[in-house]
Amino acid sequence: MPLAALAEPLRTAWRKRFGRWLASRNPRGRRILLNQRRLFIFPSRMGLLFALLLLLILLIGINYQNNLAYAVAFLLASLFVVAVLHTYANLAGLSVEAVRAGAVFPGQRSRFSLRLGQRENRARYALRLSWADGESEEVNLGPGEHRLLHFSLPVAERGWFHPGRLLVESRYPLGLLRCWTWLDLDLAAVVYPAPRDTGEAALGAAVDGSGGSSLPRPGNEDFQGFRDYRPGDSLRHVHWKGLARGQSMQSKQYHAWASRERWLDWEDYPGLPQETRLSQLCHLALQWQRREQPFGLRLPGSTLQPDRGPAHLEAVLTALALYRREAPGE
Repeated sequence: MPLAALAEPLRTAWRKRFGRWLASRNPRGRRILLNQRRLFIFPSRMGLLFALLLLLILLIGINYQNNLAYAVAFLLASLFVVAVLHTYANLAGLSVEAVRAGAVFPGQRSRFSLRLGQRENRARYALRLSWADGESEEVNLGPGEHRLLHFSLPVAERGWFHPGRLLVESRYPLGLLRCWTWLDLDLAAVVYPAPRDTGEAALGAAVDGSGGSSLPRPGNEDFQGFRDYRPGDSLRHVHWKGLARGQSMQSKQYHAWASRERWLDWEDYPGLPQETRLSQLCHLALQWQRREQPFGLRLPGSTLQPDRGPAHLEAVLTALALYRREAPGE
């Protein structure tokens, strides 16, 4: 068995353990203030080379009892300590706030908006924010400045999309150290079902193909006309006056007309799988919205009354997107 295959379970276990530790130390929040509990600082690759050079100069000074080597070593050590303080201070006190996440369809890129700010009266430089699978951005902040940042990330599946932890880091001022943190922001995008016309006819759909329930249903409310008598028809519905005038035996026909309000009804597509059914309902919602036709939504456990407009369409698509989907973090 390859060594990489043997090491993979160990890496997976380590990631899970590290993730649990990070979640306890750096919990999820809508607005997060960077402090000493959330920040980590270690030498960068350049910082390690710098430390190796410092050690080499110090060994030369010790070996040759060279005062100049001692002075250079202590000067570089002091510079390293000052860099530690400045690199940490460049991130400490910053706040990162989740603003909004744009709802999209599968295969599109969702736009996530964050607000980066500070209250202190000093500038911050070379701040880098990035998600693992998305864009990164490097910004500078002036004294007391707040800035709105936008990132776009690809989404794939219906439901809630959480972008994962946000990496905030800085190597300012000398690049010798890297101060960073992983932030779990309370921010998730709604991913609608992929709209698709399956060609499946809805049960009780209207004859005009609109999908609305507007066909007459047998009943005894409104008189609709006459038809030839059929064995089994109620004698109360027989047109006796016409029969007395020598006409053929006919029955009066009544219908209770269904509401002409259109409904996206889960039960109208019993033969389709769950995701295909949601895609069909999504397709109809977009179609009826383009026609400016009022429509409602019936899902198991929830109902949206007929309405129209962008806000209603968003409510319908959101209900379809979150059908049998857990909220992020559950």
